[in-house]
Amino acid sequence: MSSRRASTSTDIALIAGFAALIAGCALLPAITVGAGVVPITLQTFGVLLAGAVLGAKRGFLAVMLYITVGAAGLPVFSGGASGLAVLSGPSAGYIAGFPLAAAMCGFLVERLPRHKLATSIPLIFLCGLVSSALFIHPLGIAGLVLRADLTWEAALRLDMTFWPGDVVKNLAMALVATAVHRAFPDLLPNRRTAEPAQPTTHTTA
Repeated sequence: MSSRRASTSTDIALIAGFAALIAGCALLPAITVGAGVVPITLQTFGVLLAGAVLGAKRGFLAVMLYITVGAAGLPVFSGGASGLAVLSGPSAGYIAGFPLAAAMCGFLVERLPRHKLATSIPLIFLCGLVSSALFIHPLGIAGLVLRADLTWEAALRLDMTFWPGDVVKNLAMALVATAVHRAFPDLLPNRRTAEPAQPTTHTTA
């Protein structure tokens, strides 16, 4: 029981710590594109790092905690913004994609060979880039169409301006994630493997 409590306490601390990291990345000076419609920040670095380091479940929860405290009024969004208005603005789609991308990145990293995590920079980089491409960018484009009154073509062109920075941030994420896994090789949750069914034996008296 005590070991379970210790594990839960560790999980909570990691989730809170990475939520704080994402907030810190969001509060760093940002570059705005598209006439200031959407800022370029280091949020995606923190989001995908949470998944790559903590795994799918804890990475998802860390991002959800970050979004929740921001929606509740703490100034943790880009530029120190806060509140529900941010979640209904032009960046809403990108923010909605954050927890899903963290979960996908964690899901993919969890399935890499554990003995290669400390050196698999290209693989972890690809895990982050794929996760971003599947969730952050498509939802971000949809958010621009719905909340910034852009056409799909204009939203796609605007989103393309984020890709060079995304590649750089994913490379930095992979470098940091591999360093963390070298220092803490047991940080990811253990994969549960199904126990093979035992054959039923019938005995006769």
